Amino acid sequence: MTIDEIIGFVGGLDGVLTIRPAPGDGTPELSWGDTFFYYAPDGTAPATAQPFATVVTKNYPGDEASRLDRPDTFRVNIAAGKEAFIRWTGHAPREPASAETDPGATDTVIAHPVYGTVGWLAVVNPGERTEAPTRELLRAAHRLARSRHERRADSTR
Repeated sequence: MTIDEIIGFVGGLDGVLTIRPAPGDGTPELSWGDTFFYYAPDGTAPATAQPFATVVTKNYPGDEASRLDRPDTFRVNIAAGKEAFIRWTGHAPREPASAETDPGATDTVIAHPVYGTVGWLAVVNPGERTEAPTRELLRAAHRLARSRHERRADSTR
């Protein structure tokens, strides 16, 4: 999967707001070139909600293990929920892994190297082996984000 294929797929889900920081838009330079997906049916970035998925194209401070400084390397980060996390990693988010997976391995679903303890999964350069699972996980993350949004909306009525 390419970054554009991922953006097109997630952007096609209902209520998704896709934010692609770029020079001149007031976002931090570090975020330029990356993509953030929110469930925001009104088209406004939620003030308190986190994205349900991101695509990052570079290392961030403290998050260099995936070696995104390699040519043509990016990582999809997905908040697909605890059940999906356990299914893919074999352990709960806050439990230690029985076997370490190389965070730079491509086309492999892994616990996010930094946010795995809160249930995020990641895939570096999704390919043939992980295209269908990546789409499934992105749909699951979208459903969870939509449910959180609806619960918040119900509580304010």
